[in-house]
Amino acid sequence: MIALPDPKPIKLRTGVTLDVCEAGLQDAPALIFLHGFPESWRTWRHQIAHFATHYRCIAPDQRGYGASSKPASVEDYAPEKLAGDVLALADALGIERFTLIGHDWGGMVAWLVAHIAPDRVSRLAIANAPHPSLFQQLLCTDAAQREASAYITALRDPAIDEDLAARGLAPTLLRLFGKGALAAMEPEERAHLLTRWQDGEAARAMVNWYRASPIVVPPGDAPSLTPLPAALPMPVQVIWGMEDRDLLPACLDGLEEVCPDLRIARLPGVGHFSPWAAAEKVNEVLEGFLKEE
Repeated sequence: MIALPDPKPIKLRTGVTLDVCEAGLQDAPALIFLHGFPESWRTWRHQIAHFATHYRCIAPDQRGYGASSKPASVEDYAPEKLAGDVLALADALGIERFTLIGHDWGGMVAWLVAHIAPDRVSRLAIANAPHPSLFQQLLCTDAAQREASAYITALRDPAIDEDLAARGLAPTLLRLFGKGALAAMEPEERAHLLTRWQDGEAARAMVNWYRASPIVVPPGDAPSLTPLPAALPMPVQVIWGMEDRDLLPACLDGLEEVCPDLRIARLPGVGHFSPWAAAEKVNEVLEGFLKEE
């Protein structure tokens, strides 16, 4: 295991600058790690430290997070633009093909990148992030997932904007999610996030990921008009903390329709934040996946 270097800014052709942690071997196969809401590149701290001895590990703070650019408009956080940042980052670093690893919103972006540029993504690994098309279908048919996703509607409500600007993200998160994940986190990591969440501009930018998303949480059962995209050609590893209260295990249903080369690791007793809450197990699963012929 290695010490993690500080992130450095990288300007992209998409017009944004991302703060990027890069560790490992420059000439080794590249792993690009994408964090979710409301974390940072440090979501993957345990994986970067583990894999940097044999891989080139790249973990950005995505747009709206940390010291990365924070465009003002909601439209600047449309999923296609977030995916474009990932491909532009690979281009800026001279990387043609890479393994893409995403958690939560980072996983949703990773799914999209894999569909947009399947020739660039050699392997895809997803931790507790539903496939966007299947997730929209699930929201239309599954009352339990709709109830679990009520926070999406709450984060889109402009009534929270004044509080976000004045007090940052923490009060809203505590109201919607409670203290569970924060209480389970290492004290220094908790302090790191709480400091970041004080920034009102960053709070609004993070929330804009939800506001720019086309995903709809209907009030009740509804017909799903979301077609499934073409099947992904690359190997796909999904890792799921089975105690996730926000993204339920039903999110795994139907994945084989879009991932013919699929393997799923179900982690009992693990919640939503599997990359750090079950770091050793996640590392073990990823290591086996990366070593497959």
